[in-house]
Amino acid sequence: MLQIAPSILSADFGALREAVQGVSADADLLHVDVMDGRFVPNITMGPQVVEAVRKATDLPLDVHMMIVEPDRYLSDFRQAGADMISVHVEACPHLERTIDQIHQLGALAGAAINPATPVEMLVDILPELDYVLIMSVNPGFGGQKFWPRALEKLARVRDLRGARERPLIEVDGGINAETASQAVAHGAEILVAGSYVFGAEDPKARIQILRQS
Repeated sequence: MLQIAPSILSADFGALREAVQGVSADADLLHVDVMDGRFVPNITMGPQVVEAVRKATDLPLDVHMMIVEPDRYLSDFRQAGADMISVHVEACPHLERTIDQIHQLGALAGAAINPATPVEMLVDILPELDYVLIMSVNPGFGGQKFWPRALEKLARVRDLRGARERPLIEVDGGINAETASQAVAHGAEILVAGSYVFGAEDPKARIQILRQS
């Protein structure tokens, strides 16, 4: 079943609780982008923001760690309320150990890959993952245009997974009504959408449009 994960990176942080609660009845997850200014140019939120969001909603929190040395902070984000934690293949020299650590903390574990990273980097770790996050933009900033070649990567992960139900396939970046339909047709099962949802006058209506994909 298709899941919609609004990204709070595009929400109004001056009224974050209201923004979160405004979509909680219609969304399936909430996506939290964590950036450190090193792995990506931007700096965003830490465990304190995750904790605040946790208090505002019962939805599962999908924490996307775009940071170097993510192992150092996994426990902090889990304690703050993260239900799902994805780390980047490019940032983890010992990816299997990192995924195992996330599982030991009791969270679902995902691996994310940048647009230029081949899907084949996931082959050996795929059976250990709960989900794969395909970036359809270069990570670091919201509001970017969808990268069409991400569709091929989504289909490739679907083929590698075969008949198994896991890992789920998530896509993040440039998702709107048009690109959502394309992504779902190529295997996406979780759609992350930031500005398309929170930049609209009616975020709930945008979620329903994505769900119709």
